[in-house]
Amino acid sequence: MNPSPKTALMLQAWMLPSFIRHQVIFDVLEALPPGHSVTLVNDHDPKPLFYQLDAEQPGQFRREVTTPPGPMLFSVVVTRQSSPDQLPMI
Repeated sequence: MNPSPKTALMLQAWMLPSFIRHQVIFDVLEALPPGHSVTLVNDHDPKPLFYQLDAEQPGQFRREVTTPPGPMLFSVVVTRQSSPDQLPMI
């Protein structure tokens, strides 16, 4: 059983200028400690962002689509996974 992630951050990505949006999101994700999450809210499906994230950092992040805060928004909780050397011994 996985412990529930610690979610305290919400990033309203749709409010950022498009030319810096991906970089800001990647900077926020890079700063997340293992087991912590950020809720990403955007005005379009963030599939291209996740394709890039999966290619550059495979297996580092888990995502879960959540109920968006508005009818034209997408909301995804992104959690940094524990690295193999931080997994509990069984």
